[in-house]
Amino acid sequence: MTLNEFLLQTHADVRTEAGNRLGGTPSNYPYAELVFAEIVMQHLADIGMTFEPHLSHFNGKLGTAQLHLSGYALSDDSEQIDFFVSLYDDVDTLQAISDSDTKAAAEQCLRFVSRCAEGRLTSHIDQSTDPDAYDLARTIEELYKNFTQIRVYVLTDRQAKAKQFKPREVAGKTIKLEVVDIERLHRHWSEGKPRDEIVINFEEVSGSALECVYVPGELSNYDYSLTAIPGETLFQIYEKYGARLLEANVRSFLSVTGKVNKGIRDTLKSDPEHFMAYNNGIVIVTDEAHLGTDAGGKQGILWLKGMQIVNGGQTTASIYFTKKKSPETDLRLVRVPAKIIVLRSSDSGDEEKLISDISKYANSQNSVKVSDLSANKPFHIEIEKIALSTYCPDGVSRWFYERASGSYNVMLARDGTTPAQLRRLKDSIPTAHRVTKTDLAKYLMAWIQRPDIVALGAQKNFERFMDILVDAESTVGLPQNTVASYKEMISKAILYKAVHKTSRNMFKQATGNVVAYTVSLISLVFGERFDLDLVWKNQDISPQLRRQVEIWLKQVGDALFETAEGRMISEWAKKPECWERIKTLHFAPPTEGLPEVRSS
Repeated sequence: MTLNEFLLQTHADVRTEAGNRLGGTPSNYPYAELVFAEIVMQHLADIGMTFEPHLSHFNGKLGTAQLHLSGYALSDDSEQIDFFVSLYDDVDTLQAISDSDTKAAAEQCLRFVSRCAEGRLTSHIDQSTDPDAYDLARTIEELYKNFTQIRVYVLTDRQAKAKQFKPREVAGKTIKLEVVDIERLHRHWSEGKPRDEIVINFEEVSGSALECVYVPGELSNYDYSLTAIPGETLFQIYEKYGARLLEANVRSFLSVTGKVNKGIRDTLKSDPEHFMAYNNGIVIVTDEAHLGTDAGGKQGILWLKGMQIVNGGQTTASIYFTKKKSPETDLRLVRVPAKIIVLRSSDSGDEEKLISDISKYANSQNSVKVSDLSANKPFHIEIEKIALSTYCPDGVSRWFYERASGSYNVMLARDGTTPAQLRRLKDSIPTAHRVTKTDLAKYLMAWIQRPDIVALGAQKNFERFMDILVDAESTVGLPQNTVASYKEMISKAILYKAVHKTSRNMFKQATGNVVAYTVSLISLVFGERFDLDLVWKNQDISPQLRRQVEIWLKQVGDALFETAEGRMISEWAKKPECWERIKTLHFAPPTEGLPEVRSS
């Protein structure tokens, strides 16, 4: 798929989704801009560039200063936060955007952040009409002094020249500025390998190539290298790329927070020259490696492209956060042993399996469970196979289970080699029929009445979902890998999507938690009487059920706000006691004669 074709497809997806959400209801709310922002934010979260995202639209003035925000993502430990501002043109020809325009958007977002940090914005927001923006402003005001990392992303469907700008100082904090434009998105989605953007030049960050032992894999699909990475170098690499360095299968299960391991921290501070002797090191996979010579004329690694740390994420994060929290820490004597696997397979499937196996065995002696390294678990492989051979009742369309990140777009690029073929593919497997691993976990966890876990975010919810799958005593209600159970799974996806679509006509923000809690309420009220087979046959819910959903969405939303008692809804919804409170409340009784509800 070319960049121009990708632009057209992105606009088509945004228009379709925005149209579905509006549902014919008049509104001047900037749906297209926010739908685009939501899609991009979620993608950045999926590939590990940010945390669980939340839409939070704010566009206004404070005095003469223009402030603009589209969304944010706060880390679980509340020490890192990303802000997003969207510039969406919806023009179906590739357009350039000037650095001055992206800088201006970043500046408007920076003003929002600085006014919050200074405590000047909460008094200008009406809490009753815009509770989410008020809660966010208050949260930033309270937490700002504790933030260790702040980033601003400008999201645009135009092509930007500069993808990064010089960091800015705001209220004593350094804020990084990045641009995610249509070209950067195209590289992520069409190639399905976001790690391609990670290029490490060791001459730049270390002053010299890294001395190494390099073993070419003449009879295998990888080359092998051993080296030692300076602590300062690893600090700089992590500061630039953060959690993107951590391979997708283990990223969400490694603790990448400021709560560093005490032993690593103490060694870094008091005995740095022995760090390499005490530490097991890290394991890296990379797409390309270029060799040269170091300052002493010995063979060394000049640069790596597509670097991913598949083991040693805790070590890497510990070095970073120790230095951040204790700037006096001297990393000059620290060396980190590193094993580097250079991938040489031309088959993307074989490559991803090799990465998964390396992750599995490299992590076999730390706290990461093998069951968590799940992209190639039989459960997901079998669902993918069933999805490929199971057609909807019309006998033409199918659903697509995206077991591996980016595989839907890879499929379009591989099989849609002509405009006619691509059009037929999109007609038979539309974007709306794409279900990712984390989507699956969200739909099913909501159905088994764990909306509090869904509220934890895509990655943590997925981890809990996998824990349930591997626990034979806890799999009641979860699908087995048969065609019948696959159809039930898709029916739950259809229901969740229908509730989500209905909510968009009612709420501007905070929809995710309301939707998850409403789906759990449906499951609680109807249980086994709910006819999932009928939902599969119709590939939708009935108008009668949709009207019932509207009633319950409003009541669930009100209940979440009331029971939060001043707390941020997104934080309150994560508490098990939140769902326990919601379950005890009185909701409108269901309408008689709902087609999806069996009489007994």
